[in-house]
Amino acid sequence: MAVTEIDIRKIADLARLSLADEEVPIMAAQLNSILAHMDVLTKVNTEESIDGVTSDVELSSDLKDAGAPLRGDAVAPVQMNTTAPLLAPESEDGFILVPRLSTHEDM
Repeated sequence: MAVTEIDIRKIADLARLSLADEEVPIMAAQLNSILAHMDVLTKVNTEESIDGVTSDVELSSDLKDAGAPLRGDAVAPVQMNTTAPLLAPESEDGFILVPRLSTHEDM
């Protein structure tokens, strides 16, 4: 299925993109090139033959248990009154003190 210039204008409108008139045929040619490449990929033989036995190649989407194992959730208390002095040069009662901005009026 080829993408027409009308399709490009509809897609651009849905995506809220503004395309100049001279960009529309270029975009249509690029998208048609991508779709043609996808057609070639759909025709690739995905069967594998090992020792005369033919089977489909396992799809990567079928690998349900792939990836790194997840760690368990653990909640640890954070004591701000001991960590605040480590985080900032000035702290008080577990809060970090920051200098007043010069744009704020004195209260």
